[in-house]
Amino acid sequence: MAGHSKWANIQHRKGRQDEKRGKVWTRVIREIMVAARSGGGDLQVNPRLRLAVEKAKAANMPADTIKRNIDKATGNLEGVHYEEIRYEGYGIGGIALMVDTMTDNKVRTVAEVRHALSKHGGNLGTDGSVAFQFKHCGQLILAPGTSEDTVMEVALEAGAQDVVTDEDGAIEVLTDPADFEAVKAALDKAGMQPAVAEITYRADITIDLSEEDRAKMQKIIDALEDLDDVQEVYHNAAL
Repeated sequence: MAGHSKWANIQHRKGRQDEKRGKVWTRVIREIMVAARSGGGDLQVNPRLRLAVEKAKAANMPADTIKRNIDKATGNLEGVHYEEIRYEGYGIGGIALMVDTMTDNKVRTVAEVRHALSKHGGNLGTDGSVAFQFKHCGQLILAPGTSEDTVMEVALEAGAQDVVTDEDGAIEVLTDPADFEAVKAALDKAGMQPAVAEITYRADITIDLSEEDRAKMQKIIDALEDLDDVQEVYHNAAL
């Protein structure tokens, strides 16, 4: 099955992360703490924490920093309490947006999200206004040049729901969240290392925009991602 190009967006996002390594660490630390607080500090029985720790290692976070924040979250050390809050809204041309945040101050966070949206032509919506347009799933993306036949054979046998080849040759593997780790392990064992491996919210249908509106939409996404409390921004724009 063919899909829109994602590789350029991946490279753009990775470039921004490399520029802002400190912010990446902040976001990963918050994810580690929330995951550990909600599911315990044992990686063997907490898949969300395992994934957060993998992200931390990929961002070159020292092991003692990872352990210290798990200990804070599980009560072994004093730490800040973060709350997960999702905001829904609209971007340019009615593009759907979901903004996942982790915050210790809800009043500050909603004000910052609302300002980032309104400043660049978007607006905040109500709970449930756009969430139905996204599917909660595991997503693994492999670089262009990877063997599509091999990916399909390995991924589908391991329990993947779909394998999508994008127009630029990148291969996207979609899974049920519960099957994500098994599919990732199978790909790793077969020597295929995904460039992206995460539990995410994927738009059911992406919407094309004009070049001018794509640039405006990217400004909204960048403004939201620049906020300290924002963890992830999901949208249905084909950028």
